[in-house]
Amino acid sequence: VRGADVFIVQPTCGNPDTGLSANDALMELMVMVDAAVGGSAHRVIAVTPWYGYSRQDKKSAPREPISARMVARMLESAGIDRILTMDLHQGQIQGFFQKPCDHMTALFMLTQYFQDLGLDDLVVVAPDAGRVKLNKQFATKIGADLAILNKERPNQQVAEIGYVIGDVRGKTAVLVDDIIDTAGTLRAAAEAVYDAGARRVYAAATHGVFSGEPWEQLRSARLQQIVVTDTIPLPAGAPDNVRVLSCADLLTSSIRQIFTDGSVSDVFGGENQLF
Repeated sequence: VRGADVFIVQPTCGNPDTGLSANDALMELMVMVDAAVGGSAHRVIAVTPWYGYSRQDKKSAPREPISARMVARMLESAGIDRILTMDLHQGQIQGFFQKPCDHMTALFMLTQYFQDLGLDDLVVVAPDAGRVKLNKQFATKIGADLAILNKERPNQQVAEIGYVIGDVRGKTAVLVDDIIDTAGTLRAAAEAVYDAGARRVYAAATHGVFSGEPWEQLRSARLQQIVVTDTIPLPAGAPDNVRVLSCADLLTSSIRQIFTDGSVSDVFGGENQLF
C-alpha cells in the first residue's frame, strides 16, 4: 500500500450471519486504517455506507454522549484522510469531521425503482417534519403529491403517530425515511395512512437496520413492498415483500471520483445534501 490511495470499505454495523457486532466492525475499521497508515499509504479513505452511532448526534437528555461526534474523532485519530458515507441521519454529522466528508444518497436509485414499478395516483408521505425535504425531492422525481405524518418521540425508539396532513384517500402511498429500525413506527405509520383512506402503501428507506423483532411487525403492516439498500446486511427470515437494492454502482462511481480528484457531488447531479 506504500504511496497508494487506500479505500477501506467497512460499514460500521453488525452482521448477524457472522456474529460481528457494530463495535467489532468499528474496531476492525480503525485497525485497518492504522495498518494502512503504518504501511505508508498516500491517502486512507474510510468507506462506510452505514455510519454507526449516527442517530446519537445530539444530547436528548442531560449527560448523554454525542456518539456520532466521538466516532468521527476516533476515525480521525486512527489516521483517515477522508470519509465516504451514505444518507447520514442528520447533516450536522459532516461537521463532526475535520477531514473531508463525502456524502452519497440512495435517493436516485430508490426513485428509479418506483418509477419502474409504473404505479399511478401516487403520494409520498414524510414520516415527520424533519424528513420533508427528502420526501419533497422523492415526490418530485416520481411525479407524486406530498403528505406529512404528525409524529412525536416521547422516548428513544418509541414514536407516537398522530394524523396525516395531506390527501392520501384512494391513492398509493410511499412512506420514505432514511432508516427502518424495529419497524414498529413503520407499521403504525402504515396503519395511519390506511386509516386516512390510502388504497395501497409502500415503504422505502436507505438503511434497513431491522433490529429486535422487525419481521413480525412488517408481516402485520399490510405493506405492499419494503424497499431498502444493502448498506446493512439483511437479517435472516425477511418477508417476501422486502426488496434490497445494491449500492455497488454508487460506491464505485464515488470512489472513482475521489481517486481522480473529482467531485462526488457530480455523481448525484449536485443533489446529495438532502437535509
